[in-house]
Amino acid sequence: MIGLREHFSRVRPVWADSVLVRRVAAVGLCVVAGVVAVRGDPADRQREVLVAARDLAPGHVVSHDDLRVVAREAGTLPGGAVGDAGSLVGGTLTSAVGAGEVMTELRIVGPRLAAVSVGSADARIVPIRLADNAIADILRGGDRVDVVAGAEEGRAARLLAGDAVVVSVSGTNGTRGHDERVVLVALDSRRAMTVAAASLHSALTVTFH
Repeated sequence: MIGLREHFSRVRPVWADSVLVRRVAAVGLCVVAGVVAVRGDPADRQREVLVAARDLAPGHVVSHDDLRVVAREAGTLPGGAVGDAGSLVGGTLTSAVGAGEVMTELRIVGPRLAAVSVGSADARIVPIRLADNAIADILRGGDRVDVVAGAEEGRAARLLAGDAVVVSVSGTNGTRGHDERVVLVALDSRRAMTVAAASLHSALTVTFH
């Protein structure tokens, strides 16, 4: 016959099970809270950015219809991703953009593109028309060139600016007239002014590095 003390030692009170369940639940909640604290709430990592609504060509002037808003994880976004349409609309694209591609500041002709291209905040982008349109056909964004003014009566050809960075070339080969092909180059402000002034009366060309 089981003794009274032994009998009660074998009987587990109902309230004891309830306490155990609560303790296990509390531990589980602490673990979940710890994971969330370390990893963060997925919703907090999302950021609304602008992407191209369709394929866009180089030289295209961006409109509201060219853009749509999407939510992307912040850690996957490229540097300079844009969320405000105001900084893009009316700007000129420097290169082709595929549908769904995140829009960045460097896709648009502007101060940031000039600064990054030259490596200085004192940078400007200058439009030039080349005397020989065939040269514009082979220029690409990122090319480094020297801008040269052609010989004039009583004046030899001269170097206007060395190491200019091509940021964009309007149009594509065979799609625009000679007078409409424009090459955008980035330079420091002093040399940019020199090139801009010379372009008003001199035939310009470039030499490649």
